[in-house]
Amino acid sequence: MKVVILAGGYATRLWPITKTKAKPLLPVGKKKIIDVVYDKVRSFGEVIISTNKRFEEDFRKWAEGKDVELVVEDSTREEEKLGAVRALSLVLKEIEGETLVVAGDNLFSFELFDFVNFYKEKHKPCTCLYDVGDTELAKRYGVARLDGERITEFIEKPERPESTLVGIGIYAFPENVPELLEDYLRGAENADNIGSFVSWLCRKEEVFGYPISDGVWYDVGSPDSYIEALKMFMENYVGDVEIDRFSKIIEPVCIEDGVKISGRSMIGPYACIGEGCVIDSSDVCESVLFKNVVLRNTTVWRSLIDEECEIRKLNLSSSIIGSHAKIQRA
Repeated sequence: MKVVILAGGYATRLWPITKTKAKPLLPVGKKKIIDVVYDKVRSFGEVIISTNKRFEEDFRKWAEGKDVELVVEDSTREEEKLGAVRALSLVLKEIEGETLVVAGDNLFSFELFDFVNFYKEKHKPCTCLYDVGDTELAKRYGVARLDGERITEFIEKPERPESTLVGIGIYAFPENVPELLEDYLRGAENADNIGSFVSWLCRKEEVFGYPISDGVWYDVGSPDSYIEALKMFMENYVGDVEIDRFSKIIEPVCIEDGVKISGRSMIGPYACIGEGCVIDSSDVCESVLFKNVVLRNTTVWRSLIDEECEIRKLNLSSSIIGSHAKIQRA
């Protein structure tokens, strides 16, 4: 079995942060999102990362020392992208045999061994299912209708979901799927959603669903879901940093090297602070600060602040600040 991690999207719902950073490479503490995914799948076989030209060098740097292969589509912006289905089709044309396919922005705590064994028993297309427990949430995803273990219908973003059991971007496919992908793409309007392919596939042959009964899953598609995933997966880490004796650290936090924390600052819990940040008399909680951010007399809660920003005398809540911004309250 080979493993394909799909990482070719542009994550527009997390702009401006993801204008310069691929979503799978965003930090969840010391690790990146794709590190968590990679650790879950690498034992199943050779790992192939499908990404785009815009973030190729970032993924090559991440891949150093890892047993992975990169497949790069020739796109640099949202309007040019192939879409997940077409990107997967191009990858699978070049390899033989069974494949485990995982979305690169998925974060999940459960292992995949039972799912892969389930697929090996069926030897038919299979997908992981997860009960989100809320019909409003289910409207955002593909909802499965089951007859026993078989998916009889897979409805993408239904207006009135019949259940809260949704697909979560984890699939196991037999060796005939490349031909089926080509058939789908010849008449498909939606080449950007593998759930739409699964919906079509359910009408062609048997597709099986494997409901996850233990563990949690996060679709990192919005700032709120990113922060919640950070809270779940962050491990405490404090690098080579300067911390004033009047400042307080509330674990867990991830504070990279070269950070300076002074004054009566309070950092954490769930604060991810990038290299070279300067935090003076400021509070940071449930937030991510990228490299070289400067905060002075500022409170940051459930916010994302990109590199090289300088913010003074503000209270930021549920905000996204793009790189190189300079903001100060008079």
